[in-house]
Formats: sequence, C-alpha cells, structure tokens
Amino acid sequence: MGGGIAQVIAASGRRVSLYDEVPGATDRALGAMERSLGKLAEKGGADPSDVLAHVTPVDGLAPADLMIEAVVEDAKVKQELFRNADEVLPPEAILASNTSSIPITSLAAVTGRPEQVIGMHFFNPVPVLQLVEVIRAVQTSDETAQAIVELAKDLGKVPAEARDFPGFVSNRILMPFINEAAYALMEGVAEPEAIDTIARLGFAHPLGPLALADLIGLDTCVSIMGVLHEGLGDPKYAPCPLLREYVAAGRLGRKSGRGFFDYS
Repeated sequence: MGGGIAQVIAASGRRVSLYDEVPGATDRALGAMERSLGKLAEKGGADPSDVLAHVTPVDGLAPADLMIEAVVEDAKVKQELFRNADEVLPPEAILASNTSSIPITSLAAVTGRPEQVIGMHFFNPVPVLQLVEVIRAVQTSDETAQAIVELAKDLGKVPAEARDFPGFVSNRILMPFINEAAYALMEGVAEPEAIDTIARLGFAHPLGPLALADLIGLDTCVSIMGVLHEGLGDPKYAPCPLLREYVAAGRLGRKSGRGFFDYS
C-alpha cells in the first residue's frame, strides 16, 4: 500500500521520498504506480511522468514534514520504525501510521513527540478508494489531527475519525466478516465462489469476503485478528483455523499467487 499512498500524495503535487528496506520493493512500487497512473491517464488523469517526477526512491528514512508508515502489521517492527523516525525527521514533523489495527497510542509512546503521532489508515487500492480512517492516540494533539484531516481532504479523500481501539472501526467490523466466511468454507457450507457470489450480489459488495482477504493478504488478516483477539479479549476474534492453515502453507492470497482462489 505504500506505493499507492505515495502515488496519491505525489499526484497532489507534493514531493515524496519512497523508502523500503526490502531489496527491490521500491522498484516494484514504482512499476505498480506507473501502471496505475497509466490506467488513470486513459480516463483523463494526470500524465504518469509528471506524477512520478515527484517521487524519489531513497536508501533510508529521510527528513520530511510527514512520514506515513506502511510496513508489515507487526507492533514491534512498527515501534522500531517510529523510534528511528523520531530521531531522523525534524521536530515539527508528523509521524503517521497506515496500520490496520495496532493501537496508535502504543506507537506514540515510543517517540519523543507523542502529540504528533496519528493513524492515517488508507484503503486498498489507495488511488481508487476514498476513505481515510483517522485515528488519534491518547496523546495526539488537536493540531495534528486537524492537519491530517485537511491533508486527506486535499488528497481527494474522505476522512472519518475513529477512537484508538484495536482494529478501530473498519477492521473491527470487516475481520469478523472475513473470518466467518472462512469458517463457512471450512465447515463445507459452500464453495468459495458461492460464498463470494452471495456476498457480492446479496450485500452489493464489490468483492466477496474471500477475494477481499486474498487482496489484503491472508497473513495480514491473521495478524489483524490476532491484535483484535489480544486487545479486546473476546474469542470471537480468534482467526479461523483454515486461515492459519493457508498462511502456514504459504497461501497468502494475490501476493503469493494463491489464497482462497488461484491467481497463477
């Protein structure tokens, strides 16, 4: 999602430094951005080269007015990144997280600027979906929240504010939906195609829950449900055994070529 976030911000005319410690990740992100911008240009969008000119791949965290983190959904990894960003970015910079579920307060607490830490949760695909879930930590200042709300609007997004509970609003609702669909499959209630067809046509969803899980990544879904289960203490949030089994088998969804459906 980092590439999608970079694309949307660059399209607004802002300069973006794109960093990922995984070798080749920034090149893949730039390629995905170019393809996405090409499709948008066919519909009257900006010239892809004009947008990409605002994006600079970098070899490490760079000084900026705003960091938006979109790394793996692991609290320890994110906390370490926030510690490092606190040292590198200028004192006035805002540190934002695109986390799907991890409490923002826990990320703010490891920095020396907790009042400037906030959740800015985009939705995938970022260039298409309008929602940005804005989550204030206990420590987040009104000024920081207002700046991020205004930025979201300037990017053409619709900000919606949520309190800092595990999963916030979006994934507290979405993950049990996906989890129950996985249980329906595991228990033989219906085949994957039928489960998703019923959701798409019966609930007017653009994607069924199993295809959506494949898009998100089954490993990410399990991680989010783990945060919900631990943070809220309710067994209803425990990941379905079938989800865990698929993750253990490397069936992570679109990114691995196979999840509930085959993408090979």
